[in-house]
Amino acid sequence: MKSVLLYANDDAGLGARLEAALDVVRAFDGHLTCLTVTPYDAFILGDPFGGIYALPIAIEGLREAEEEHRRRIEQRLAGEGVAWDWVHRDGQPAQMLVNEARLADLVILSQPVRRGGGEASPPALTDAVSVNAFAPVLAVPSGGRGFDCSGAALVAWNGSDEAAHALRFALPLLARASTVNLVVVDGDSELGLPPLDACRYLARHGIKAELHEWRRGQGTTGEALLKAARNLEARYLVLGAYGRSRVMEAMLGGTTRHVLDHAELPLILAH
Repeated sequence: MKSVLLYANDDAGLGARLEAALDVVRAFDGHLTCLTVTPYDAFILGDPFGGIYALPIAIEGLREAEEEHRRRIEQRLAGEGVAWDWVHRDGQPAQMLVNEARLADLVILSQPVRRGGGEASPPALTDAVSVNAFAPVLAVPSGGRGFDCSGAALVAWNGSDEAAHALRFALPLLARASTVNLVVVDGDSELGLPPLDACRYLARHGIKAELHEWRRGQGTTGEALLKAARNLEARYLVLGAYGRSRVMEAMLGGTTRHVLDHAELPLILAH
């Protein structure tokens, strides 16, 4: 994890993302790239007749706010003792993140923000990047406090391509984990690689994993995984993201959707 890409836009989750990013960069003696993105619709306006235009005064105010935000974060980073740089793009945040992630080892985003009634805001950004980026996503809770690179890890396994990709991407972190628990939820295995193959693969990399078969009971796979994470005192969960389409998960529910919406620990996601 030598090259870490942080989504550094100023929002409610930035503090938690930044703390997690600093923990990972320090642990791996890596480099942090802070990416901010200004969506086109932030400075392009429309009129009732179908025209589009940008008000110079609006653009000027937007740029001033962005520069002030950058100065605050740079002042913080100057005292952290890590290598970093700053990149700004205009465009759609998800696409810009996917573009910049091509030479990143890890992308750091936020989990959905829960609202007063327990509902989560639509996590379109994390969804899109985790599905389309050629790098794993570390999705941290907005109220999180850093990322424990040496803590206990839980790997969700169902034999799918997505689970295998997440496992391989997470190897550098798993090599540092105090314990690695590979959890298979009953009734969730797909036609693919059996869990013992995953354990052997980890062993070839010097990582000892304990295999657990977890009962789902009357709940869902996502609920079972989060319960396993609590019982095994996991500090983060490695999960293959969206084994079926995001549209199907939105309509029918799914493991990724449930875990993203309800997790209280960091997630390593890969599609």
